[in-house]
Amino acid sequence: MTHINQQIVLKSRPEGWVTPDNFELVEGRIPEIGAGEFLVRNLYLSVDPYMRSRMNDAKSYVPPFQIGEVLEAGVVGEVVASQNDKFKEGDVVVGMFGWENYSKSTGQDVMVVERGAVPLSYYLGVLGMPGMTAYAGLVGVANLQPGETVFVSAASGAVGSVVGQLAKIMGCTVVGCAGSDDKVTYLVNELGFDRAFNYKTCGNIAKTIAEMCPKGIDVNFENVGGEIMEAALWNMRNYGRIALCGMIANYNDKEMSPGPRGLGIMIQRRLKMQGFIVFDNPALNMEFVGKAAQWLKEGKLKYRETVTEGLENAPAAFIGLLKGENFGKQIVKIVD
Repeated sequence: MTHINQQIVLKSRPEGWVTPDNFELVEGRIPEIGAGEFLVRNLYLSVDPYMRSRMNDAKSYVPPFQIGEVLEAGVVGEVVASQNDKFKEGDVVVGMFGWENYSKSTGQDVMVVERGAVPLSYYLGVLGMPGMTAYAGLVGVANLQPGETVFVSAASGAVGSVVGQLAKIMGCTVVGCAGSDDKVTYLVNELGFDRAFNYKTCGNIAKTIAEMCPKGIDVNFENVGGEIMEAALWNMRNYGRIALCGMIANYNDKEMSPGPRGLGIMIQRRLKMQGFIVFDNPALNMEFVGKAAQWLKEGKLKYRETVTEGLENAPAAFIGLLKGENFGKQIVKIVD
């Protein structure tokens, strides 16, 4: 085994859009493990929109990335050495590790997963944080009920694609938007959305939503913010709920953008809006994983990934994600 450990560190904080110059590929040494620790060879790495906020030097629900330090992500890896009785060589594990070839861990917040049941990368997507987020938002935050109408922004993405399918499984009408005609076709023909549209070409977004949701929206699963969130707000029904998952439209703003207009409608229609984080309800996450594994076997839950090869290409994959270039969950394959 080579002693070199390739790593990607944060070289500088972005001003506006993230660029390749904000990252640096360096070579370190493979960590040595001590009592209670184990070494993981990283196989797949997840890049996600929330990482953009961690690149800023600002307080949030997770600490910001630090200049000169290895970036962190959800990773699937294989234990290659262990001095921890709970983790043995050959175990496949999922946890928060570095953008690097090898990471060491004490086992805190690390889970052993089954090899061969599903592709290992699924534990970073449909069976990982994105899938858990979809379920937590619909069930725990929005209290979705059968027969309701759900609107999903960024509907072909890692979270949105699962949101729509779960809502259909729960007996709801689902409408989504995405940024290309191919993605719209995928939503309707493959994932079973009732209706979908290309927000880049539809013209008036609020009018398009009104046409596709003639009875209004009961639950808006919001991933984008900005103009799309404002358009959905105008189409909410009385006592509607907004599960605020992400605001990717604003992540690269140099200055704080004005909030959506028309918030007074929340008073008129007695709407509820709640932000949430996937870690808020661990029990709900475990409930989802059990159900989702069965839905995958039954073909009720479909999943798509964009896989980028090579650790050195992780920055490009992340930048592409922020620009909407991915189709489904964005994964970086480090090694076979």
